[in-house]
Amino acid sequence: MAYNDLREFIAALESRGWLKRISQPVECELEITEITDRVSKMQGAKNVALLFENVKGYDMPVLMNAFGSMDRMALALGVEHIDDIAREIRQILKLPYISLQNKMDLVRIIPAAKRAINFPKYVKNAPCKEVIIKDKPSLAKFPILKCWPGDAGRFITLPLVFTKNPLTGKRNVGMYRLQVFDNQTTGMHWHIHKNGAENYRAHRELGRDRIEVAVAIGGDPAITYSATAPLPRDIDEMVFAGFLRKKAVEMVKCETIDVEVPAGSEIVLEGYVKIDELRVEGPFGDHTGYYSLADNYPVFHITCITHRQNPVYPATVVGKPPMEDCFLAKATERIFLPVLQTQLPEIVDINLPLEGVFHNCAVVAIKKSYPQQAKKVMHAIWGMGQMMFTKMIIVVDEHVNVQDMNEVWWRVFNNIDARRDITMVDGPLDVLDHSSPLPNWGTKVGIDATKTWREEGQTREWPDEIIMSADIKQMVDAKWKELGLE
Repeated sequence: MAYNDLREFIAALESRGWLKRISQPVECELEITEITDRVSKMQGAKNVALLFENVKGYDMPVLMNAFGSMDRMALALGVEHIDDIAREIRQILKLPYISLQNKMDLVRIIPAAKRAINFPKYVKNAPCKEVIIKDKPSLAKFPILKCWPGDAGRFITLPLVFTKNPLTGKRNVGMYRLQVFDNQTTGMHWHIHKNGAENYRAHRELGRDRIEVAVAIGGDPAITYSATAPLPRDIDEMVFAGFLRKKAVEMVKCETIDVEVPAGSEIVLEGYVKIDELRVEGPFGDHTGYYSLADNYPVFHITCITHRQNPVYPATVVGKPPMEDCFLAKATERIFLPVLQTQLPEIVDINLPLEGVFHNCAVVAIKKSYPQQAKKVMHAIWGMGQMMFTKMIIVVDEHVNVQDMNEVWWRVFNNIDARRDITMVDGPLDVLDHSSPLPNWGTKVGIDATKTWREEGQTREWPDEIIMSADIKQMVDAKWKELGLE
């Protein structure tokens, strides 16, 4: 299902009882964060999306926690379950490998593949241009949050940042926080590893003095999610959004720059980043649960603001997990598992624990068929895109439920010999990692918690696990209610 805009998604949330409207007056400085943080950590039906309709000093509602559960993530992407998307990707990935003996599979897979490919559609008129402000555009009208007491100021936290590669013209869309410096400038928090920063450096290498940038806020949630997805370098995020929503993303050209943005956006900021201008940005209370430190980053200058009539301002808050961003990450874990398996077919499942904040821990179950295969998998993962940042990789056997961390830790604590099964390597770390002696790189650890074979040096007999016999389990299941133990 494709939503035309953010408002349709809000209506879908509300119709299911998954959204709470807050009519009481609230402050966009700290108070909205505290309310949202409490709700995001609640369980079950109490964890809902929040629409703050009475933000002091503003006439614009603020949407929070819209992605903050797996049910809401599935609704955002138009499916019953997130794994439905993974199954579709898995089918499409089979296409290059279909043999003549299985040619009838083409009848089923090709139509699905065709439905999956939806290139952006370009339009001349768009809802995001209902209001156009070129004369002294100002951020002052938007209820931009200050999230945490130690933050350096107010931050736009759910922006879709559009840039182009100057050599190829290919679009990149990423989500990079924007610290508000004044009414017409913000920071541009491009991490050095991200594609937006690559486009910035490419402009510098060509001797350009600036890079044009557009920022879209609000829209179909599948488009917002796509900006966070770990896609390969030249895969257009808007094509990926078209795959998710089964419908082309309508795009419209900006007013003052040669960049296109989603036509259904609530708010669009147009402008540029000067190549030689840096300014101190941060601190910012980040998804690690710690403040990311102040550092020099480029500056975004706003030349035009367009928005819908009566726009909705969507935002997010990050901090100690679980919070809304955790469920965006969990969606990525499930959606991109089939892609990972094309490179490492021995992988059965993967878990990125919430406490590992996406890039600090990965637990992988593998079908082990040769000695030292767990170490091969570790090093392969460290060589894959953004998974290079993973500080700890734990590898277990295929029958282990990696989604159950109690079972995982039991395996680790009992199965490893520290000298034999722990691997340490130096390599890139996420920019937000504060633990390494130097920024951007440090030591990562791999733990092989699989059963150790004799071919791997295990000279002693490996004991069997304790498992109750199946007939006894069935007998107890049959009389369980009679025992009155529920």
